[in-house]
Amino acid sequence: MGRSKSDRTRAAKVAPDPASTDPCTYEGCLHYLNGLVNVERARLRSADPSIFKLDRMRALLDRLGNPESTLHCVHVAGSKGKGSTCEMVSAALEGCGLTVGLYTSPHLVDLRERIQINHREISREMLVSTIGRVAEASSAIEKTYGPATFFEHMTAAGLLHFADQAVDVAVIEVGLGGRLDSTNVIIPRVCAISSIQLEHKHLLGDTLEAIAREKAGILKPDIPAVTYQQSKPSVLGVIREVASEVGTKVEVLGDTIDFSYRFEASPELGPHARVVLSTPRSNFEHLPVPLRGEHQALNCGLALAVIDQLRDQGFRLPDREVALGLARTRNPGRMEQVWASPRIIVDGAHNPESVGGLIKALGAHLRYDSLVVIFGCAADKDVSGMLARIATGADKVIFTRSEGNARAVDPRELQRKFAEVSHKMSQSAPTLKDALNIAARAVGRDDLICVTGSFYLAGEAKKLLAAKAGAGS
Repeated sequence: MGRSKSDRTRAAKVAPDPASTDPCTYEGCLHYLNGLVNVERARLRSADPSIFKLDRMRALLDRLGNPESTLHCVHVAGSKGKGSTCEMVSAALEGCGLTVGLYTSPHLVDLRERIQINHREISREMLVSTIGRVAEASSAIEKTYGPATFFEHMTAAGLLHFADQAVDVAVIEVGLGGRLDSTNVIIPRVCAISSIQLEHKHLLGDTLEAIAREKAGILKPDIPAVTYQQSKPSVLGVIREVASEVGTKVEVLGDTIDFSYRFEASPELGPHARVVLSTPRSNFEHLPVPLRGEHQALNCGLALAVIDQLRDQGFRLPDREVALGLARTRNPGRMEQVWASPRIIVDGAHNPESVGGLIKALGAHLRYDSLVVIFGCAADKDVSGMLARIATGADKVIFTRSEGNARAVDPRELQRKFAEVSHKMSQSAPTLKDALNIAARAVGRDDLICVTGSFYLAGEAKKLLAAKAGAGS
């Protein structure tokens, strides 16, 4: 008996799009990846600790022919600033004429942002092909090692793509922690460690020193390493201790490396920081820091220290080309203006220190009458610490959450917690789109809207506003 019209309509609504499950299409590739264990999206407190191990990642790469063994890598870990450092290192190297692979996480709008060569995202076709090879290798080892995760797939795909394209240098950002992170299968030319902050305490440890030990797990025997002064001397002490244990030495900005910076303003660049770094090989004098915020001076110095170590290993990296490349640094999702009227800034700050740095940088670099902050964050972050920092600079706060993020805190709960630390105006909105509309109605021409609290929220804002611009409204 034939189906009724309503039956056929209902079937049409639930029938899957064939393209979405075809592994040879981009949509099918995304469907496959979205079906994998994804620690970034999951509630980390419920994560199975067995996920974090390197034997499966090594087996996966071995099955793929060990592409990482052909690469000259820079490996960057840290709680805050590692992404900015990676962007500056890759820009400086590219300015010297090198072909540079850049692997970062998370992405803001498009998954392909994670794998770039000379700041060009991997093509859809290349991603489909590369993930297909990784998926085949993953299937072959699954019986022995268990299913590979989303991040393991993406890391393997990035290393495979960089090897296939024979990049001169691959700049690799650690995902979570360091010691057991999927990227920690590479043998880099240089290791760098940025600022250590309290994060993921249930996985990495509940003290700065314990977290530092996990981050310093990327250090390797006889591989040079660089870092800068940390918030506590004991944190730097742990990094040096790990270095001694594995058989290497850590160079420290402002200690074993001559380094200084100052904040100034000029007609050409406006408010900005300048850094000076000197070693027996390098003499970078008063280079402008390309990213906004005084806190970026340390990350810029760290990037230059990486360049200095690569010079020591024979890479030709002239001062002028380094400076020109550095000046072209892009840093999506970090004090990035995504809308002109009203002015809307997005920033992926997601811990108290980075939120505090953002509030300070907004005041230093931008002129505005009132600041409206749209805020949403994950439950496993230091929520109270971030809210306290926001209270120091925001005139009004609108709490919301990123769509589909299981780790996001309920906006009403954020508003309740904010009321405990501040009497400033606040309200909650169920979606980011609602929050943006509320903010747009609340601001005047000289006011500023800042979306922050997570890279997912910043990315969603970029996507919504790009769609609005595309619609011509």
